[in-house]
Amino acid sequence: MDWKVEWKRLLWGVVVFAACFAMPVDWPRFSRSVFEALALTKWYAQEHVLLCLIPAFFIAGAISVFVSQASVMKYLGPRASKPLAYGVASVSGTILAVCSCTVLPLFAGIWRMGAGLGPASAFLYAGPAVNVLAIILTARILGAEIGIARAVGAIVFSVVIGLAMHLIYRKEETAKADAAMAMPEAQVERPLWQNIVYFGAMVGILVFANWGRPRDAEGLWHAIWATKWLITGGFAVGLAVILIAWFGIRWWKLALVVAATVVAWGVTAAVLNVAVPAELSAEHLPWAAMVPFAVAVVGLSIILAGRKDASGEWFTQSWTFTKQITPLLLFGVLVAGFLLGRPGEEGMIPNAWVAGLVGGNSLWANLFASVVGAFMYFATLTEVPILKGLMDSGMGKGPALAMLLAGPALSLPSMLVIRSIMGTQKTIVFVSLVIVMATISGMIFGALS
Repeated sequence: MDWKVEWKRLLWGVVVFAACFAMPVDWPRFSRSVFEALALTKWYAQEHVLLCLIPAFFIAGAISVFVSQASVMKYLGPRASKPLAYGVASVSGTILAVCSCTVLPLFAGIWRMGAGLGPASAFLYAGPAVNVLAIILTARILGAEIGIARAVGAIVFSVVIGLAMHLIYRKEETAKADAAMAMPEAQVERPLWQNIVYFGAMVGILVFANWGRPRDAEGLWHAIWATKWLITGGFAVGLAVILIAWFGIRWWKLALVVAATVVAWGVTAAVLNVAVPAELSAEHLPWAAMVPFAVAVVGLSIILAGRKDASGEWFTQSWTFTKQITPLLLFGVLVAGFLLGRPGEEGMIPNAWVAGLVGGNSLWANLFASVVGAFMYFATLTEVPILKGLMDSGMGKGPALAMLLAGPALSLPSMLVIRSIMGTQKTIVFVSLVIVMATISGMIFGALS
């Protein structure tokens, strides 16, 4: 018997027992925090897992299978052209418009394929931070100067953080680059333009399925939102055509999936008594969209899971990412909800404490705002109304920018997943760089405002 192992087990048993024994279930704040943890997890499961994460898992699986490692090393590897690699990574958010959790499967995909630590870190930060819609909303609600500062800061951050990660781990990156030089050129199964169209269809589904409702009830953004499910359906049909034409999947199998999806949409709309599809972007979410979307995902998964070719491997890799990332994300969301609550609600940490500690433009106020932003979970676009409420309660402009630069790009759930992908040490360095740079930027912006 290994007594070291047994003593550790005994210690954990004592800790768990003591926590259960002393659990303050009669304390109203504790009970409310437990409710907030469960409520935030439920909200996250309804709003983000199916529409955000599932498409991201399929894209990540496709990267692992259909993008050659040699290609990733050529454009994003340690010895890739720095302007090209960091340029692509730093503006990725303008296309993806994803949150700190949705970007993780995509980051895991390019990291596994050999992307350099610098470009991969730049992509990891920029994916959720450089979000055109969020930046426009920030400028409209919080002011043009803070909107511009957020846009410039996010792009500069992504490059600087990426370069810093590369320099800190340059020996490891050099070894990776040397190994890549001996890598044979991969055989190309299909032309580049076909891969671009294939990935474009999946990215289109991800982007438009999660298109948020704009503030104004008119204009281009509202027109896109009003027809988002028609656009998403168009990309889905395009993906089905691609799978038939280039992957050899039988047309009648996909036709059955399409038919089942349409029936599910019609039945759901009938139950909710809404028009199809005009009203499905409004208050009847999530079920009006979730049910048919889930039917389509399950149907496609059944088709792909039974295949022995590259399309079957695509599903296998997607499922691998799902198993690796989803449990950590849900656990992280549960903890974040317990500590900080949902947007507009309180967890164990009172909102008044946060608001009281971020007034002015001191080093402490900016550092505190950066740390809280880094650990708090912000869904896409929700950070702006939260910051508006804090600023109305006395939050300074500097700490507000610091939280905007640290918050959307990081969260406790994302940290847990990043650690599982690139290790504890690199995760600590990455998070520390974000917090330090956000703090410094907040102080500078606050002094100039």
